[in-house]
Amino acid sequence: MDIGKRIKNLRLSKNLTQEELGERTDLTKGYISQLERDLSSPSIETLFDILEVLGCSPKEFFDEAEQEQKVVYDETEHTFFEDEEKGYQVKWLVPESNEKEMEPVYVTLFAKGAFKQFEPSLSETFAYVLEGKVTIKLGKKTYTAKQGEAIYFHASDEHQIYNEEDTPATVILVATDSYL
Repeated sequence: MDIGKRIKNLRLSKNLTQEELGERTDLTKGYISQLERDLSSPSIETLFDILEVLGCSPKEFFDEAEQEQKVVYDETEHTFFEDEEKGYQVKWLVPESNEKEMEPVYVTLFAKGAFKQFEPSLSETFAYVLEGKVTIKLGKKTYTAKQGEAIYFHASDEHQIYNEEDTPATVILVATDSYL
């Protein structure tokens, strides 16, 4: 059982930061981070304190029985992040998508904005440009895609999607082997 991932997913589903969870459980942000990455194991008492704050009983947490597959996710379940300095917003469309084969996100790149730069990985990435025009730097090559065009690449080189235009651009981006 991957306790760290389950704690992280519960925390994200409650829209809490590591710092907020730490404050509510008298634990440090660093310790919460270590727990979520499975670098530390919590005591039973600490785990139960965390679960209480996250509104989850130990039985629910450890119950690995097959649950009915969730198919539709509404807006209230989306997780949102904005980096004003780099000029982008990202919305995770499916909770716990980092535990699934694919991780779909809705990305808005503000005028002259750039999504974070990614290191090479085993991931495959698909994007569909909903609005505007984006530039993809993949290794030493650069590609441009406009509204209505699709992007697909193996992430075997450093890569980044950015907007060189004076107007916003939006893309639906789906990556395998979660790294977003």
